[in-house]
Amino acid sequence: MSLWTLIKLFAAACVIAVMIFTGLLAWHVAVRPLGGIFAKLFPNPVRIADGQSDADFAKMLDSAEMPDIDPGEKAFQKAHELLALGQLPEALEKLTAIVNVFPASSSAPVARRIVGEMNLDEVLSTSHMEGKKIHIVKRGDSFLGIATQAKTTIDCMMHLNSMMELKGIQPGDELVVMPLEFRLLIEPRRKSLSLWDGGRFIREYQILHLSSTIAPVAQRSAIVSKSAELDGRRVQPQSNEYRAANKVIQIAKHSMQIRAWDGAGEKPSGGILLHPQDMEEINLLTRVGNEVEIR
Repeated sequence: MSLWTLIKLFAAACVIAVMIFTGLLAWHVAVRPLGGIFAKLFPNPVRIADGQSDADFAKMLDSAEMPDIDPGEKAFQKAHELLALGQLPEALEKLTAIVNVFPASSSAPVARRIVGEMNLDEVLSTSHMEGKKIHIVKRGDSFLGIATQAKTTIDCMMHLNSMMELKGIQPGDELVVMPLEFRLLIEPRRKSLSLWDGGRFIREYQILHLSSTIAPVAQRSAIVSKSAELDGRRVQPQSNEYRAANKVIQIAKHSMQIRAWDGAGEKPSGGILLHPQDMEEINLLTRVGNEVEIR
């Protein structure tokens, strides 16, 4: 008998031995313990007990407690590490993904707050010019005319150009202007009002009180007017009293108003009530004609 034949016979014997061992191991695990080396390998094998059906065994597995996996929480931990390292753009990207992809995550509320603060810093800063432009004053220009042309407001122009009051402008002067094309999203069930730039989340605000007349059904509307009141009289944006005045945003449908309430004194009736600081931000970043969505 040749050496090659011996090798083939030996290999065949090994294969048969492995198949027998595998079969016995399967019997040990699934049907009945065999003892010996099998007991050492699997001292407590998981198997279907006598009289137990496959359905009963599957039910037992389904009822077993499995650890909850929150992918949003994992992403938030990574974002937290990036913030600690000062990698702000990367952290913002991670946090924004949580807001958009994992809105039901336990980390989503904190992520929305952080993203909102970071976005607002960019939106209101002239060191970040994305979405803004420089208007060079021409002869005959006025603040109202520039605001109308740029689809912005006098209030927003004054803020971006660090103006406490309106001053004369001359041809050749440069003004930073930002078109206000943000959309308001009102979610009655969550008592949330948020600001969006197209499909991009900007910032979320808590609604302190919501009128019962506002039905939580999907509908679209728009801002039809904005005003400021102080001691029962109207105040114009160019007035020195404008900052201290109570802002009111009027929505077309249901004659709904958005206004501020500090939680003290008489509660304004109807509409949507926000923290005074939140109301100031919303008023600064919106104009007549902006879309409002109720979802």
